[in-house]
Amino acid sequence: MPTTITICDTCKRDGWTAGTELSDGEALAALVEAAARGIDGVQTRRHSCLMGCSGACNIALQAPGKMAYTLGRFDPTAEAAQGIVDYARMHAQTDTGVVPFRQWPPAIKGHFVTRHPPLSA
Repeated sequence: MPTTITICDTCKRDGWTAGTELSDGEALAALVEAAARGIDGVQTRRHSCLMGCSGACNIALQAPGKMAYTLGRFDPTAEAAQGIVDYARMHAQTDTGVVPFRQWPPAIKGHFVTRHPPLSA
């Protein structure tokens, strides 16, 4: 089963102003979707509000039977998007969803908010 990156498309970071064409979450979602295109074992989806508004921009990583993670406080940049996708690819390649810290892409370090154990079958 693939690892799914769920990107909050309504996130607005401090300083976002009404009338801006895209929310910060929409901008990050577009970057993550582009970076994930063609990557085996990784899929993306958008969701409106992951309820992490104080730490926008937020994403969740999930796959059946694996540890799940919520990450936030991203800037909507290509570097952040690539780090998210690189981590999701590594998550997909593990049996448990646990990726050793030494393998984490620098762009995601310091962005973990929560981790959730897999649900029982």
